[in-house]
Amino acid sequence: MQLGRVVGTVVATEKVEGLEGVRFKLVQPLDRNREPVGEPLVAADGVDMAGAGELVYFVAAREAAEAMPVRFVPVDHAIVGIVDLVHVEDAT
Repeated sequence: MQLGRVVGTVVATEKVEGLEGVRFKLVQPLDRNREPVGEPLVAADGVDMAGAGELVYFVAAREAAEAMPVRFVPVDHAIVGIVDLVHVEDAT
């Protein structure tokens, strides 16, 4: 799982079978200090409630396809939770 922040919405009027009704969000991956890492990516909203600016955690690859209401649909990333709190332990 990886942390990310929802930075936008992706609208798709045509979807493959099994993705009807699934919302897509643009997610900026974050490091453990909640700083941006890499480029934003498109993630299916597996919790169906992630909103703009929210801190989320997402999965990739096969785990993303498993997280959807219809299993094994063609998605690379899926939001699987909304984060309430992050506590980073001091590494020293």
